[in-house]
Formats: sequence, structure tokens, C-alpha cells
Amino acid sequence: MFELIKKSLLASLGAAVVTKEIIQQATLSLVEQGKISADEAEKLANDLVKSGKSEWDEVQARISEGVKKGMDNLDISSKTEFRQLKEGVENLEKRVAILETAQAKDQGQVHGS
Repeated sequence: MFELIKKSLLASLGAAVVTKEIIQQATLSLVEQGKISADEAEKLANDLVKSGKSEWDEVQARISEGVKKGMDNLDISSKTEFRQLKEGVENLEKRVAILETAQAKDQGQVHGS
């Protein structure tokens, strides 16, 4: 009977993440109706909270994986890749500036001679 109640509560929750308070209210109602004992209610509440957390973690993992795949399909750079490219461009700009300054000095010496 306990497992049947647990499964029906999970089904009625629609695998949604609910707060522990809502779960405790639902299990308290079952205790008041005499369908389960207080100990069973506590165990059921803990099991439902764990199940909800597990399902939420799974949903988050699926969403993260979906976003990652979407990013890969769109060929969009990650923040890390963007930062690395930006640093590389900044370094190249500095090197070009140094080379231009050196070239200008060399041209000034050639024209000034």
C-alpha cells in the first residue's frame, strides 16, 4: 500500500519539483486520513524530496547538454574561446605597434641621412 501511495503521489506531482513543505502537507493529510502512519509519512516525504531533487538534477543535466549541443550546432564560441581569441588579437596589436614604431624609426633614419 505504501508503494502504491508513493507512486500515485509521484504521478500526481507530474515529476515536478515541489517543496518539502508541500510534500509534508500531502503526507500529513494521508496520516490524518489514517492511510499511513506518521513514520511512513516521514519516510515518504523524504523519499519524495530525494526523488524530486534527483529528477531536477537530471532535468538540469539534460538542459545543459541540449544547450551545449545547440551551441556546437550553431558554431558559437564559448566565453573561454572568446577570451583566448581576444587576448591573441591584443597581443598581435601590440606586436604590430612595436614593429610599426621600429619601421618608422628606420625610415626616419634613412630619410634623415
